[in-house]
Amino acid sequence: MKLFINIYNPSLFSYYHCMNKFFIHTMGCKSNQFETAVIKENLIKNGFEEVNNLNNADYYILNSCSVTHKSDNEAFYLLRSAKHKNFDIKTVLTGCIAQIEKEELLKNDFIDFIIGNDDKLNLYKYISDEDKFCVSDVMSQDKFREAELSDTSKTRASLKIQDGCDSRCAYCIIWKARGKSRSASSDFIINQINNFANTGFKEVVLTGIHIGQWGKDFGLSLLDLLKEIETKTNIKRYRLGSLNPNEINDELLEFLQKSDKFCPHFHLSLQSANDKTLRSMNRFYKTDFYLKQIEQINEMFDLPFLGSDIIAGFAGESDEDFQVTCKNLENSGLTQIHTFPYSVRKGTIGEGMSGQVSDEIKEMRADIIKTISRKKYNDFVNKNIGKVHEVLVEKHADKHSGNLKGVTRNYLTVRIVSERKDLFNTLQKVKLTEFKDGILYGELVI
Repeated sequence: MKLFINIYNPSLFSYYHCMNKFFIHTMGCKSNQFETAVIKENLIKNGFEEVNNLNNADYYILNSCSVTHKSDNEAFYLLRSAKHKNFDIKTVLTGCIAQIEKEELLKNDFIDFIIGNDDKLNLYKYISDEDKFCVSDVMSQDKFREAELSDTSKTRASLKIQDGCDSRCAYCIIWKARGKSRSASSDFIINQINNFANTGFKEVVLTGIHIGQWGKDFGLSLLDLLKEIETKTNIKRYRLGSLNPNEINDELLEFLQKSDKFCPHFHLSLQSANDKTLRSMNRFYKTDFYLKQIEQINEMFDLPFLGSDIIAGFAGESDEDFQVTCKNLENSGLTQIHTFPYSVRKGTIGEGMSGQVSDEIKEMRADIIKTISRKKYNDFVNKNIGKVHEVLVEKHADKHSGNLKGVTRNYLTVRIVSERKDLFNTLQKVKLTEFKDGILYGELVI
């Protein structure tokens, strides 16, 4: 006779398995990445535990992006997939999709919590209180929500200095998800940067939805902020997020050229290289203006990295328009081009425009631009071979080779032929020696 003893005790199980384990996934921009880091810190401070396996999580948190229809579809796929893999899991959708769609999302049985952009930093409160829907009116927000971040796991610190956007580009829905432009105070930014430096960070990346509009809400400019960072912080290096061409002027470039802290890495939000298309997009500059600006930056800085964004196949873009874009991109001094097919967004000006381009043609045009970008990037990297650069060595070795890896001031990732762990998170002089199979190699200059 076999004796079976039931040792399951519901109260004990509940005690040892508190509903406080979360798995978080981030989509989209650097602002989202920064906000996810704050969300995680706040969850952990309030008794939650992060896990790396979805099956062990009580909550699946998705910080979503809504820049394209593709990103919307990917978000819904991820939420459904989480429910499929772990039937008991509670799904939490936050970010731009949650902010835009609001109550419409409640009809989806694979979403348990819907938290808006202005509420997500305190997401832990809504989970704890079982408050399943909280989406504040972001358009009524006048003040930047300042959030401190103390995460030291990464090599480069990220600091969100601005939120929202006052532009109304024809293709973009993000202003509805983020509200009007709001800036962090310079005092907050300076204090946060110094806190980063005091905890060992050597570099900070200044991010936001539209950082070129920083200070507009209280009569200052981005240049005013950068002057304070230069003189009032002890950080070694900083990078800027994306800027519009008409937010860059001679005074800004001359200041950055003389800066001891600025990394010569520009990301220009161009969107097209054709004047007709730019007008249709409500972008208020011309191609010739920014092509000369790119030439000026290349003359003023030593091998600066010049990245850009280009939308392929915007409404009304003819074959001839696209050929002009390609010619201008090929002739430009850009380093790299991030491109993606135009995605019609409900509620935008572009939605009602005539001359919509087929998905097939949009994909084909994006592929052509990607080919142009690869050639430009390879040419740029090869110009750096033989040069000695200051490299910020990552806090962790390259997982494939065990060697050191790091990032130059001009935004090149380099694998350093050394396994010296004592050099983690230090600034080192590195000679770039070879670019092979997509990997840039360098040697320490002792």
